Amino acid sequence: VNKANRMLWMIRIGFSCLDKSMFMNLYPVLVRPLLEYCVQVWSPHKQKHIDLLEGVQRRATRMVPGLKDKSYEERLKILELPSLEERRIRGDMIETYKILTGKEDVNPDTFFQMAPVRGNSETMHSLKLFKKRFRLDKRKFVFSHRVIEKWNRLPKEAVEAMKTSGFKSELDKWEIDMKAFRDRNPFVTGVRNYFLRIITSM
Repeated sequence: VNKANRMLWMIRIGFSCLDKSMFMNLYPVLVRPLLEYCVQVWSPHKQKHIDLLEGVQRRATRMVPGLKDKSYEERLKILELPSLEERRIRGDMIETYKILTGKEDVNPDTFFQMAPVRGNSETMHSLKLFKKRFRLDKRKFVFSHRVIEKWNRLPKEAVEAMKTSGFKSELDKWEIDMKAFRDRNPFVTGVRNYFLRIITSM
């Protein structure tokens, strides 16, 4: 976070006229990678750490002329940027797909245990993962465990895609559909966020 903030400061003093186009050329290349390096290993689960990382992008997006007085969500929409938390989740799913489909030079059994296939095979994907129960945070939030619930909910079209590019495309379409559903059902989103806050504060 400190390195990313220093880089933001250098951009601020080095570019007096920072428009949207210039920001989108600089921020994703110079700042964001500092917040995502090897993120599958250390991805935060406590809300205070999630907010600390997100705060860098919050400050960064306020640097664009005309956006300072808008909400963070509005700034992200205008700049067509996902939140850092959304990017971490997406990265987890992509890495899980690559491991399970042999696109990474690692043994999937080192990370995951496959679950028995149940339900309608026409709609449910064939790479469901078994989730063990752990008490300690260092086990509950490790990459190979934290991805399971989200992975198991993914649509068959995404998980069984032949190429990584196809998986990404189907994943993004599914996320858009889920976001539209949450926007139409704010109560569901409120309940979800309430329980997430409880879980991450434990």
